[in-house]
Amino acid sequence: MANFLSTIQFSDPYFSVLLLLAIALVMSVGFVFLSQALGPKRYDRVKYSVYECGVDPFTPASVRVSVKFYLVALLFILFDLEAAFLYPWAVLYRELGLFGLVEMGIFILILLAGLIYAWKKGALEWQ
Repeated sequence: MANFLSTIQFSDPYFSVLLLLAIALVMSVGFVFLSQALGPKRYDRVKYSVYECGVDPFTPASVRVSVKFYLVALLFILFDLEAAFLYPWAVLYRELGLFGLVEMGIFILILLAGLIYAWKKGALEWQ
């Protein structure tokens, strides 16, 4: 052990990173063991019950959820992220000139085609 400590150079730039990782590892493992040792040991039915915004759930958690929820969420994220690309274009509109206008027109047409496709497939219908 003494030989190992003599080979460590405390002025090494990676020593502080290694020391920080070691401290983080020791603390995280220590806190997990402390919570197991000092935490409550009894089962509380109310604490482990399902909680949904203060309302008792209507169905058990094992009931299948319709794919429509995920599809609508995915479409929202897709079009929301694509709409975020409009902001940099709007900021640089004067500098981009006609090329930027045509480029953004093509981009919006592609978005519109995707929206029309999703609409025709019934992805936006809520039943």
